[in-house]
Amino acid sequence: MLKPKKVVLAYSGGLDTSIILKWLQTEYGCEVVTFTADLGQGEELEPARKKAELMGIDPANIHIIDLREEFVRDFVYPMFRANALYEGLYLLGTSIARPLISKYLVKIAQETGADAVSHGATGKGNDQVRFELGVAALDPSIKVIAPWRLWDLTSRTKLLEFAEANQIPIAKDKRGEAPFSVDANLLHTSSEGKVLENPAEEAPEFVYQRVVPVEKAPDQAEFVEITFERGDAVAINGEALSPATILTRLNEIGGRHGVGLLDLVENRFVGMKSRGLYETPGGTILMEAHRGIEQITLDAGAGHLKDSIMPRYAELIYNGFWFSPEREALQALIDKTQEHVSGTVRVKLFKGSARTVARWSDHSLYSEKHVTFEEDAGAYDQKDAEGFIRLNALRLKLIATRNARVAKKG
Repeated sequence: MLKPKKVVLAYSGGLDTSIILKWLQTEYGCEVVTFTADLGQGEELEPARKKAELMGIDPANIHIIDLREEFVRDFVYPMFRANALYEGLYLLGTSIARPLISKYLVKIAQETGADAVSHGATGKGNDQVRFELGVAALDPSIKVIAPWRLWDLTSRTKLLEFAEANQIPIAKDKRGEAPFSVDANLLHTSSEGKVLENPAEEAPEFVYQRVVPVEKAPDQAEFVEITFERGDAVAINGEALSPATILTRLNEIGGRHGVGLLDLVENRFVGMKSRGLYETPGGTILMEAHRGIEQITLDAGAGHLKDSIMPRYAELIYNGFWFSPEREALQALIDKTQEHVSGTVRVKLFKGSARTVARWSDHSLYSEKHVTFEEDAGAYDQKDAEGFIRLNALRLKLIATRNARVAKKG
C-alpha cells in the first residue's frame, strides 16, 4: 500500500489509540485527523480533544461529534423492530455501533480530503471486520489502516515502551495489566479479557458497569409504561421523549433493578469463541416491551415470518454487514410488519427480571369476545373447528395409512 497523505483515525483518547496516532505520524509521516464519536459511553470526551492537541493535532483536524440521537434513532431502533438477538441472547450492543462509526470515518475523510482511515481494533476480534466492511460499502476508494495487523507492538510492555519513548501520557492504572477491557455506548457495556477469560469462573462484581447485582436490587418492584408508534418507543410513563433520552432513562431504571446482565460465550466471526459480560438494562426492557406490544398488534403470519428471519438479520449485523443489500431487504420486510405496532406496554421490574404484565392498543387484533370462556354471543361457532381439524388431519391420515400398508407388506 502506498503511504497515505492524510488519515482519519477513530480516536478515543485512550492509550491504544494515542499510540496509534503517534505510530501513524512516525510510520507514514502523514497528517492525522481524529474522530471521536459520542455514542453515550458515559465518559467526558473533551479530554480526548486536549490529548490530541498535546500530540500536535491541529484543532481544525479534531472532530468530536454527538451521535447519540442518530445512533438510537437510525441504528438501535431499526434493529429492535426485528427483536434481533445474536445466538439467541446477545442484544448486539457493540455490533450496532460500528456501522455508524464507519459512516462518519468515511464522511470526515471525504470532507477533509483524507485518503485513508484507521481504527484500533485488533486482529483477533470482530470489530476490524465491521469497520472495514462498512468503509468498503460506503467508499471503496478509501484505504483502511489496521495497525494491530501491521506493527510489531505485540505486547502491553512494548506498547508502554513506545508510549514512554514518544512522551505519550500513560494513566497510572495502565502501567500494569488491565483487569479487563470495556466498550460502552448508550445501548450497553461490554467487558472482556483478563478476569473474564476463564468461562469456568464467575465474573466478579467489580466488573459490573451499569447493573447492580440482583442481590442488591430493591425489594420493591417498579412498573414502567412504554408507548410505541410503528414499532419505535416514543414515550415513558406518558411523557414523550427523544430516542436517546428514552434509552438513557430505561438504562437508569433497569440498572438499579439488576436488569440486563448477560454472561455469554459467543462465536466470533473470525472463528474463535470469546467470553464477555454484557450489560444492557434499557435494551432488555425495550425488547420485552416491544415483544409485548407485538403480541396484540402483529398478525401471526407476519410475526412468525419476522421471527424466522431474525437470526439471519442478527448475524448480518454481528458480522458487519449493516450496509449490505440483504440487510436492507430484510429491514424493508421488518419495517412493513411494524405499521400497526403502536400502543402501550406496562413492564414489571424486579430483582433482575423485566416482565410484561399489561398491554393495550387502538390497533389491537385481540378480541376478548372470541376467546372468552363465557357466552360469546355467537362470535365464534365451535362446530366450525371440526371441519378445520378434518382438513388438517387428512394428510396425516394418508401418511399413517401408507406406513401401515408398507409395514404389513414388509
